[in-house]
Amino acid sequence: MTTQQGSLETAPLAPGPATTPALVRPVASTGQRLLSLQRRFPLVQILLTLAVFAYGAISMPGFLEPTSIRSILVLCALAGLASIGQTLVVLIRGIDLSLAGFIVAGAVTVTQFSDVSGVPVVVMLAAAVACAATMGGLVGYVCHRFGVHPIIVTLAAGSIAIGVTAVLSGGGTGTGAPGWATRLSAPMSSTFGIPVPPVAVIWVLVIAVVSVALHRTLPGRRLLATGASPVAADLAHISTRRVWITVYAVSAALAVLAGVVLAGFAGNVDNRLGNPYLFQSIAAVVLGGTAFGGPGSYTRTTVGVLLLTVVSTVLVGLGFQEADQQILNGVVILAAMAVYGRERRLRDQV
Repeated sequence: MTTQQGSLETAPLAPGPATTPALVRPVASTGQRLLSLQRRFPLVQILLTLAVFAYGAISMPGFLEPTSIRSILVLCALAGLASIGQTLVVLIRGIDLSLAGFIVAGAVTVTQFSDVSGVPVVVMLAAAVACAATMGGLVGYVCHRFGVHPIIVTLAAGSIAIGVTAVLSGGGTGTGAPGWATRLSAPMSSTFGIPVPPVAVIWVLVIAVVSVALHRTLPGRRLLATGASPVAADLAHISTRRVWITVYAVSAALAVLAGVVLAGFAGNVDNRLGNPYLFQSIAAVVLGGTAFGGPGSYTRTTVGVLLLTVVSTVLVGLGFQEADQQILNGVVILAAMAVYGRERRLRDQV
């Protein structure tokens, strides 16, 4: 009996749940936490925007004057409105070089056709938007159905849009926008008595609407799923072709409407009106952190627009020319793609 008790006392206990050592999770370093935060929120871009803005306020007299701030808001709003379609297209792994052509089409419509006898300008704009959406949808269909790269098809569509507009307008491009379009984008205009340009208020509302539509609605989730993994989207019974057609149609229609506002800001319209905003839209999308196919959002594009506009304003104040700004846009696109293009996660490639 004693022997049995002794053997029981000396026998090792079988390991149970209480004695199993707990798994220790590795502690993330500060750099890893910052990188994870950057992937979810454009922290670096916001800090750079604040730094450049502070530099301009310190080194440039009059930078913080109300007129200057209003002008910056207008420039941000114009670039932001022109970047909506580009953001949506990039999220599905495409690109839209036809934006410049459709912007010119919208600008010419409001300047050249606004005085057509018996035809209200609203009707002309509705027709221009419908035609642009139809052409954009055709672009999306061709790209998806036949596997043609969007650069080729959208470049052709933009040229066609400019050509058709020139034919319909008799070669004219318009010498002045109507008063209501000018008031929308005039820096000294007010909105319901508030000293904020109407175009800036419109842009804020658009940011909220696009963000909700992109992340809180079924079509928006289908768009994001198509960009993240077209194969997985097809397996989930999402019509990726319909998504491509819809996105390019919306992009073209929004470019026409952006052209209306740009015509009010520029006054005189020519065939090169949309070129700066084409490159700004690409730079803003990429700089904001939206990689081709996602992840990304229009909110990130908004941050990219703010950074680009503030940097451009400071460069102009320091005496740099437009050519220098174009070089900056190219460098920004290359640098941002070098950074974000290497951060594609495995689940985005499935």
